[in-house]
Amino acid sequence: MEHNATLGRSSLRVPRMGIGAMTWGQPKGLARWAPAQLAYGPSDSAAEEERALEVSLAAGVNLIDTAAMYSNGASERRVGELAPGRDVILATKFPPAPFSKLEDYPKSLEASLSRLGRSCIDLYQVHFSSRRLPIPQLMNLMADAVEAGKVTAVGVSNYSAEEMRLAHAELAKRGIPLASNQVQYSLLYRKPEVDGVLDACRELGITLIAYSPLAMGALTGKYSAKTRAGGFRRFLPGFRGKALEAVQPVVEQLRRIGERYSKSPGQVALRWLIENENVLPIPGAKNSRQASENTGALSFSLTLEEIEIIGQATTAWRV
Repeated sequence: MEHNATLGRSSLRVPRMGIGAMTWGQPKGLARWAPAQLAYGPSDSAAEEERALEVSLAAGVNLIDTAAMYSNGASERRVGELAPGRDVILATKFPPAPFSKLEDYPKSLEASLSRLGRSCIDLYQVHFSSRRLPIPQLMNLMADAVEAGKVTAVGVSNYSAEEMRLAHAELAKRGIPLASNQVQYSLLYRKPEVDGVLDACRELGITLIAYSPLAMGALTGKYSAKTRAGGFRRFLPGFRGKALEAVQPVVEQLRRIGERYSKSPGQVALRWLIENENVLPIPGAKNSRQASENTGALSFSLTLEEIEIIGQATTAWRV
């Protein structure tokens, strides 16, 4: 069983893995056409969402990541329904829409609190950088929310190293740490290692929260030329032709290492991220089976040699 750690230099104690609730909420109407729903399809059912959470909590995984933008608030609402009476850490994100402005912040924060059924959000993150959302002013709004007791820890998402440094410096003026930066990171997307993000996280004591840690499922070994991915994913470059073929030797390497521990390729891929103490993956779970599979990454360790072998097998994805 993994020990909890602090999220960056904040006061928040978190597990070594979270659960991504992007597809939760059984959205209706136009919300069914939100990017997450199109890419992955909806979760299996409301009952399976609850079971996925129960399986995760039983393994000590109690950090749930959502966002105002996911399915037009349906994901936050569902997380809010499931949270009462459970020991959960809730992470969500501002803004609620691509064209939101700074002026929308107070109302958006209150709306997220309302949907989550909370008086305080454990981790409030900026979903993406935008010229409409100047970092200094935005971080001061975040600091105000912390001082008002509405937010415990401040995070960002999809921020470059430079943007992250600016956010960190602005919060530091108010005596508040930048706890995390949530970016795409997996064995098949190793950009944070070369664009300065991972280095800046280490230097500044910021946790890198890794989304798409299984490369949208490509690292599970479920998909091949014969077995196509579902949803919009099947049309993405990584799930077609030569790109899909190139992943197969990686999956085989993960499978060989996993066999030593009775673990699957996906569990080894998640473990490779967890072995980096600065990184916290948040795989999604559409059902309890996926949640159980994900948490299996917490019950074994890789050797330094195995970490090196896996890293070498995926150097082509460092660009």
